[in-house]
Amino acid sequence: MENRKLGKSGLEVSALGLGCMGMSFGFGPAGDKQEMISLIRSAVDSGVTFFDTAEVYGPFTNEELVGEALSPIRDQVVVATKFGFRPASTGEGRWSELDSRPEHIREVADASLKRLRIETIDLFYQHRVDPNVPIEDVAGAVSDLIQEGKVRHFGLSEAGVNTIRRAHAVQPVAALQSEYSLWWREPEKEILPLLEELGIGFVPFSPLGKGFLTGKIDENTTFSSTDFRNVVPRFSPEARKANQAIVDLIGRVAERKNATPAQVALAWVLAQKPWIVPIPGTTKLHRLKENLGALDVELTSEELSEIDLATSQIDIQGARYPENFARMIDR
Repeated sequence: MENRKLGKSGLEVSALGLGCMGMSFGFGPAGDKQEMISLIRSAVDSGVTFFDTAEVYGPFTNEELVGEALSPIRDQVVVATKFGFRPASTGEGRWSELDSRPEHIREVADASLKRLRIETIDLFYQHRVDPNVPIEDVAGAVSDLIQEGKVRHFGLSEAGVNTIRRAHAVQPVAALQSEYSLWWREPEKEILPLLEELGIGFVPFSPLGKGFLTGKIDENTTFSSTDFRNVVPRFSPEARKANQAIVDLIGRVAERKNATPAQVALAWVLAQKPWIVPIPGTTKLHRLKENLGALDVELTSEELSEIDLATSQIDIQGARYPENFARMIDR
């Protein structure tokens, strides 16, 4: 397994991580606990050292799952989790209220440490930027946790350039986690240049477009009633039909490379910068193995140029988030 360094932080992880959210939350019913533990440990056996979770995944159950799975092999892995939400005052099970007050960050850290069965959180992300709390206060709170040995590295998620700069000035940001894939390339405009300038690593979530870029989803696909994609505009049947063009493009490249569309989509992300570490998620062992096979797919500069040219002519349809989620994205 190839390793990569997340910017100048000194944090070194496997070139592909594993996003664990879908094992408990977000994409339909939670997976069988013992099967998910086995899957996580199979990932470790395959060389994966970077695992991503958050308190809100479940809530809480995903951290507990990851903690149980990794506790026997804690010294071999890097565990990332997140803070920044609290249960909403209305609506059972909803976590739509942001809360990055320093005292709440400390509470979340202590609770996450227990659920994850660890003494130090390797990478602690602010899950979403809280407009009611200055980012300097957030960075300061995490800095205090780093000084106390409860956290090793500070991260941000879906943060804008100004927020990243301000946070980094108080406590160096090791990594930014945001969506990035062949069908969401917005970070290329301002975010990636800033990360390169500051020496911050990039951890793309949904590098497979929430499954769409695998070629296994079309306009007729139906999702479980608890699947988040039911409310994502980009996953409306009309949008899926319109967006099939990018899947067809990836499929043509994959056929030529004797690879799968998922492997080409991941190989493309990996080829962008050496400090980018995608975290595709899965609940299936054969998909884990397929994703790891992307590390053996090398796209030439000519192929990358070809993909860039072709994708520039495809107008992706549909917003990537419903409005209530979109309003939490920092600009």
